[in-house]
Amino acid sequence: MSRLAGKSALVFGAGPNIGGTTAYFMAREGAQVLVCDANREAAEATCSFIRSRGFVAFPACGDATQESDVQAAVDGLVDRTGRIDVVMNMAGKVHWSSVLDMDVAAWREAIVSFPTAGLLTTKLAARRMIDLGVQGSIIHLLSTTAHFGQAEASAYATAKAGLLNFARSAAMELAEWGVRVNTITPCSVEHQLWTKMKSEAEAGKFTRVKGRPQYSRDDYLKNIPLGRFPRASDIAWAAVFLASDESSAITGIDIPVDGGLRHKYPTWRPGDFTGANIEDYVSDLHRLEYGEDVGLAFPDKRG
Repeated sequence: MSRLAGKSALVFGAGPNIGGTTAYFMAREGAQVLVCDANREAAEATCSFIRSRGFVAFPACGDATQESDVQAAVDGLVDRTGRIDVVMNMAGKVHWSSVLDMDVAAWREAIVSFPTAGLLTTKLAARRMIDLGVQGSIIHLLSTTAHFGQAEASAYATAKAGLLNFARSAAMELAEWGVRVNTITPCSVEHQLWTKMKSEAEAGKFTRVKGRPQYSRDDYLKNIPLGRFPRASDIAWAAVFLASDESSAITGIDIPVDGGLRHKYPTWRPGDFTGANIEDYVSDLHRLEYGEDVGLAFPDKRG
């Protein structure tokens, strides 16, 4: 486990799911990692977990949409390790609303937050990389919503699509110095079944809400060719690849981590042929924290 040996990484986002798992996997591959989150306790918990496994991690508290906070995180990593090789950014504010009911203040917050976090993490990290002569890797987390229209997600979709094209543009500018900028696009992630969808799952109702232009978890599963939701660990492995020298000739691309969802024919529902069923799926679903199995997500559903 030495794909990132000698590298220093800055991860914006903590917790036991995508942010914490990515930080852990990078540390496990040899990187010294600074974990920055707006919630100090979350950053410290992630670092404590990483250190308990024998790897190097430092916590920091900061908001990736604030220039002073991002600068402090970048400086903090360089002060501790003497370099900055990798940045992983997933920061932003999500607002769900129909177009007809969209609050302008919420719209502005969502539209500004994701591209702003993208700009600040890229600008401030790239400056230090160039100053230090480091041909680094900057990675931004997107969503399938960056590539498609989604009902009741116009602000989120607009912000993520903006971040996508910002990353492409930054990749072209920074190529002169060998600094790479890429993105990762997951679809709905498995841990959302026991976080955002927890109450729905516990009630045993993965059905549509009547009168709303949304889909159920069963609808979603049936549209994924591989027949499973991506996990935080799948995203973390993609990030490790983009952070490593294995991807040294790759910049300006997006890696879809979605089980084939984006590239299937739109009207084809793989689950109709495979028999994919969300109730069966969750009955044997194991909860993961930092990519490690911590037991059944819904023990009462085990057949």
